[in-house]
Amino acid sequence: MNQTPNSPDPAFEQPAVITVSALNQAVGRLLERSFPLTWIAGEISNFTRASSGHWYFTLKDDAAQVRAVMFRGRAQYAGFVPREGDKVEVRALVTLYGPRGDYQINVEAIRRAGVGALFEAFMRLKEKLAAAGLFDEGRKRPLPLFPRTIGIVTSPQAAALRDVLTALRRRAPHVRVILYPTLVQGQLAAARIAEAIDTASNRAECDVLLVCRGGGSIEDLWCFNEEVVAYAIANCHMPVISGVGHETDFTIADFAADLRAATPTAAAELAATPRGDWLASLRADATDLRRALRRTLDDAAQTLDNHARRLQSPSARIRQQRLQLLALSTAMMHANRAPLNTARHTVERLGGRLAARRPDTRPVRAHLAALQHRCTVNIGNGLAQRRKALQALAAQLELLNPQRTLERGYAIVTSDKGAILRSPGQIQPRATLTLRLAEGSAQVQVAAVQASLE
Repeated sequence: MNQTPNSPDPAFEQPAVITVSALNQAVGRLLERSFPLTWIAGEISNFTRASSGHWYFTLKDDAAQVRAVMFRGRAQYAGFVPREGDKVEVRALVTLYGPRGDYQINVEAIRRAGVGALFEAFMRLKEKLAAAGLFDEGRKRPLPLFPRTIGIVTSPQAAALRDVLTALRRRAPHVRVILYPTLVQGQLAAARIAEAIDTASNRAECDVLLVCRGGGSIEDLWCFNEEVVAYAIANCHMPVISGVGHETDFTIADFAADLRAATPTAAAELAATPRGDWLASLRADATDLRRALRRTLDDAAQTLDNHARRLQSPSARIRQQRLQLLALSTAMMHANRAPLNTARHTVERLGGRLAARRPDTRPVRAHLAALQHRCTVNIGNGLAQRRKALQALAAQLELLNPQRTLERGYAIVTSDKGAILRSPGQIQPRATLTLRLAEGSAQVQVAAVQASLE
């Protein structure tokens, strides 16, 4: 290879030089590509909440630790503020903080340790109850338009109860409120909540039932994720509104209820329409009704005026109708009389023509009577002659009747097949024969056959 005199030897070229910032950026991109979002469990240490709203802390276990940051946009949805020593699980992206060159994790979500197992249990129960049809939209009942009594299932000491009562007092002070007290946290809370819902359902004192509780961790709200609570809500006789936790909290009770509210206060607002709204609506309806009634009356008055202008005096109307009736009566009389006269003349003319053309049937009737007498006599004579001939033939037939021969002591001999036997050659010894006599028949067996008696 030819080289110019001033070109350096490739073997002695120096490698490219990069800055620290470029190095840290390259390492950060490598870490982010190599480690996708991952759930990491550990203990909170050195937790700091900056004025910007970002969270800085160290996530550690018994053998190692890692720096972590959770920016304000993610931290506001955490649902709780972790404290020193809390066991947590974070969903984080492994990266590198370029200015210091520190390896760290950017936290996207955080939850208390063990929440993952609770979430799996939550999803399994949700799928089970959905398959059983508890969450079907077809079984959801509409809320009453004008509830007179609202039931509340919650703890008497809960802040949610004060919020609900305040909202109902402000929006619908006329509505009666019944409290069904129960525990809303702890191991026995689920059974107590279901018992309170069943009590409200059996008493049937209210038109709609609120099941509510303030916000808290998933462990605090877990009693509303129990199967017994879901079935109690589904079997309740009145519509149920679930207002458990905050907007981001979802429980099994929310899916089983007829309507979910983001908060207890929102549940109260959904249960009762503000009294002012109803009064305003009634006032608007009354205004519309008055306008419609005034318009109807105006139309009726105008119609009455039109009819009054067309109205005729009753006496004049009667005289006019009397003249019309007389004219119609006269016309009907003439119309009926003319056809009758015409028909009468026609009948008389046809009667005269019929009398002129009708023949004299008396000779024909006399001749017909004579013929009838002759036929009667001839038929009688013919029948008498045929009766005598029939009697003679019957006497001859009686002489040839075989029964008379049998009555004189003779018999007819037949074989077992019914053939009449006339000669000894047709008979075999020990054969069974049938003798037909004048009265009945007899079967005999041949002992011997003799050809001739001579």
